[in-house]
Amino acid sequence: MLRELSIRNFAIIDDLTVSFSEGLTVLTGETGAGKSIIIDAVNILAGGRGSTEFIRHGTKKAELGGLFQVPSDSHPVYAKLEEAGIESEEDTIILRRDLNDNGKSVCRVNGKLVPLSVLREIGGSLIDIHGQHENQELMDEKQHINLLDHFAAEALQPLLEQYTEAYNDYRELKREVAALNIDEQRTAQRIDLYQFQIQELEQANLQVAEEDSLLDERRRLLNFHKIFERANVAYEAISAESHGLDFIGNSMNALNDIVNLDESFKEASEAVTTSFYALQDAAYQIKNVLDELEFDPERLNEVEQRLAHYQTMKRKYGTTVEEILVYYAKIEEELMQLINRDETIQKNDELLRIMEAKLEKLAEQLTAIRKENAVQLSDAIMEQLRVLHMEKAKFIVNFEQQEQFDANGKDYVAFYISTNVGEPPKSLPKIASGGELSRMMLALKTIFSSSNGITSIIFDEVDTGVSGRVAQAIAEKIATISIHSQVLCISHLPQVAAMADQHYLIKKQVEHDRTFTTLTEIIEAARIEEVSRMMSGTEITKLTLQHASELVQIADQRKQLMK
Repeated sequence: MLRELSIRNFAIIDDLTVSFSEGLTVLTGETGAGKSIIIDAVNILAGGRGSTEFIRHGTKKAELGGLFQVPSDSHPVYAKLEEAGIESEEDTIILRRDLNDNGKSVCRVNGKLVPLSVLREIGGSLIDIHGQHENQELMDEKQHINLLDHFAAEALQPLLEQYTEAYNDYRELKREVAALNIDEQRTAQRIDLYQFQIQELEQANLQVAEEDSLLDERRRLLNFHKIFERANVAYEAISAESHGLDFIGNSMNALNDIVNLDESFKEASEAVTTSFYALQDAAYQIKNVLDELEFDPERLNEVEQRLAHYQTMKRKYGTTVEEILVYYAKIEEELMQLINRDETIQKNDELLRIMEAKLEKLAEQLTAIRKENAVQLSDAIMEQLRVLHMEKAKFIVNFEQQEQFDANGKDYVAFYISTNVGEPPKSLPKIASGGELSRMMLALKTIFSSSNGITSIIFDEVDTGVSGRVAQAIAEKIATISIHSQVLCISHLPQVAAMADQHYLIKKQVEHDRTFTTLTEIIEAARIEEVSRMMSGTEITKLTLQHASELVQIADQRKQLMK
């Protein structure tokens, strides 16, 4: 649920922080007070489209923040957080978005900078905003099959997982077949190209460690004179007549002569003796290398040419020898497939037929389960519509069989409804009446609110165009939905306001030639007064206050029966 919302420098909102509770929170106020601005802020916070027009005049950026509490570890938002590499602390998720006057926005989730697409994914798992004219998930025909599958999850999920695995294998094989089913000319061109490249790479005979070895050899050849001269100096300093090794040998002999006479020289004697023999070995090694050193300009040229060959191969086939060898293995395999193309195509076609037969069987089983559950869903929706005084409405789940398999099988599912006797059912998104659309949406929300995982549902004036007993039915339906999901509702209906567990009054005022929107929680007498205003308009009388008080009491009684 949305625990806290903070808005700063957004439209006519200067600085606003508001806390929300569980259940139904209703926001009311005069037209133009800024109720929809708050919904706009939540929508943008959840990844909706932002604009510099929302930044309050005279400021550089608008700042939006929301603290959500999601106690269930199984909530789908946690999988999205893990996928995005975002850590979560206990059951708290914090969304933050800044709109800058340069047109760019900065998005954060739990303090980590994220792209807008990630914020939208996570925000969409937490908030469902529904306005009278918005096409949300329930109004998107392409999403209807997902809603039906969600309704039928217990019976459908094991089979759907089996189908998904088979379908992914099928798509991968189809991609391979498509790659082989190219025209003859292109096939011949690719065969020629791969044969040339394979021959060139085989002749190059690249070795993983050879290049480093060649670089070392080139360095030695380029520095031959310096190496020879300095090695000779080292040897002369150690082994030439009257030089280092002779002096150390004299020291060694002298210490050996006295060590038996005075043991305090023993450690020094051993150190000098060790050094003498170590230097003697070093001198032999230096002498052997010097005797073998020979400058070979032809070898240097060979090394340079070989290294240049490595660079040519890297420019053509990969940045490293390892990458080149991987590429070689890849084109060698592809060449064999192309050469044996007809045989491979025939084999793959046969395998595709086997896989299609398996998918066909699984898809038929999916259809059967969906149709069985579609009847139950239709009955449940019709029951909700009757409660909402749409007794004449007819709701069906329409099935069409597609020619090709997709991720859902072969079913194309769409919700159809007829609200008038004698009229054929039509696709749900095409319903024209705002009042009918509101009730249809609330019926669907009631069915899905307990299981669709959405943390907070926001209704933005979905009760427009209704009154009387329909208004009361809508108020009770919104309250029912709030039992399973937190609901924030902007409303002009006193029946809805009376059902509120939390009631905020939104006002617009002017101070120092600037317009501000304020949000104040109202309780008891203030709440009765606001419901009375909603019932009668600007004039509040004792009678309207009495009616408002009675409406709130009745609403409290009905809410108790819902629990």
